[in-house]
Amino acid sequence: MKPTIKPVKRKHPTGDKPDSDDEQEIETHTALQIQFKSEQGETKGSVIEIPKECTQKQLETLLNSILENDERTPYSFYFNDDEIADETTLNSVVRKQKQSVEEILTILYRPQAVFRVNAVARCTASLPGHEEAVLSVQFSADGRNLASGSGDTTVRIWDPTTETPKSTLRGHRDWVLAVAWSSCGTKIASAGMDKEIRIWDPETARPLCKAMKGHTKAIVALCWEPMLYNPRPIRLASASQDWTIRIWDSIRGSCLFTLSGHTKPIRALKWGGNGLLYSGGEDRSVRAWSIEDKKLFRLMEGHAHWVNSLSSNTEYALRQGCYDYTGNGRDASEGEKKTKALANYNKILTQSNGVEYLVSGSDDFTLFLWKPQESGKPIARLTGHQQPVNFIQYSPDGNLIASASFDKSIRIWGGFTGKFIMVFRAHVQSVYQVAWSADSRLLVSSSKDSTIKLWDLKKKTMLEDLPGHADEVFAVDWSPDGDRVCSGGKDRVLKIWRA
Repeated sequence: MKPTIKPVKRKHPTGDKPDSDDEQEIETHTALQIQFKSEQGETKGSVIEIPKECTQKQLETLLNSILENDERTPYSFYFNDDEIADETTLNSVVRKQKQSVEEILTILYRPQAVFRVNAVARCTASLPGHEEAVLSVQFSADGRNLASGSGDTTVRIWDPTTETPKSTLRGHRDWVLAVAWSSCGTKIASAGMDKEIRIWDPETARPLCKAMKGHTKAIVALCWEPMLYNPRPIRLASASQDWTIRIWDSIRGSCLFTLSGHTKPIRALKWGGNGLLYSGGEDRSVRAWSIEDKKLFRLMEGHAHWVNSLSSNTEYALRQGCYDYTGNGRDASEGEKKTKALANYNKILTQSNGVEYLVSGSDDFTLFLWKPQESGKPIARLTGHQQPVNFIQYSPDGNLIASASFDKSIRIWGGFTGKFIMVFRAHVQSVYQVAWSADSRLLVSSSKDSTIKLWDLKKKTMLEDLPGHADEVFAVDWSPDGDRVCSGGKDRVLKIWRA
């Protein structure tokens, strides 16, 4: 039986009769034929006839019924790129586009988070301590700790709740370029210009193993194996300017094996949830490596300049492991943690029809969208930036891609098609990094202009301009619980921003 919706009676917005043939056609029809379609292009249900004044809430109720969701899931709806928002109806969007109502209207839907993150609007703490520029910041998966790496050769651990320092990790002899929390939150890795990797216990501030040596040039990226492989991640991957990737045993402090193939320095590294490790570098290639077979799985070429950044649609789920936005999961058993981490990963894969997407950003001003498991050819080339693309990141729900560029803009793209959606312009200098809120509704960016800015994806506008730093802001991250944003940069100070 087809679900039905009671029509909402509304007066003509102008109080006058329509004066065009298209508007007259719409006025004389009391119902419209629609077909729901996912972002992957899958149609859901059959063609349905609904009242033309159907609202977003009514469409949501209808779709939940068609998909037979056990729990009500919020959705956003789009018709030819125009959102059917809370204050509009399907009829108003159709009238705006002067679409023929004799045709079947395709309604694109996008699932939304069941929780909502509040917009940060004020700086609640300035945390001095580093003696040189802050180069990286990252919250732990459970949100209980914050780490920062600096040019002063130290890693500092902070308590984001009390906004106070906890410990200083000393041992590096040169700039710390990368820090990476394990998804279990009990270990943190750091590396940089001294070519060494160190594993630390954030509670005791002591190293968990000897310094891991092997790279012959600076280490620029680190990533842990996902929790869905091991509830207490052991293996760590590192990428270096010596053209190699090394996989390490973080307990023994030894190198398990080396992956060689890049012909120039590597600049980006991501660990996927499908047994693949992704890398990109100055040789203009993106490579997928099989961890099990310890060899190259797929060579992906197309960029005309350096590959600076990589991101996958499952990246956030893999980073969070077993934790959700509340931080629950720390006291679960190892079996429960692995099961929950796998469920979080599969939830994202379900939305993408089981495909793990990868996007790469380059100095050639473009992004490329890939399906590494299926082909070495890109499925889309994303153009629009006028300067090198410095940083890219998938939204936590895997539906959107944000790219930051030296052209002072942030662009938003469809996560499965690469379709351009919107551009944000307000920074007056290069944009270095972006970070998504856990509900994928907000985005924060850091820039050379010494500010961070908050953007609303639904309103397609800047919500907050947040000055405060005295110099360039190199790094920014949003806590998993959505309560706070941390930024750091050339002024050597970390700042905590809250609602």
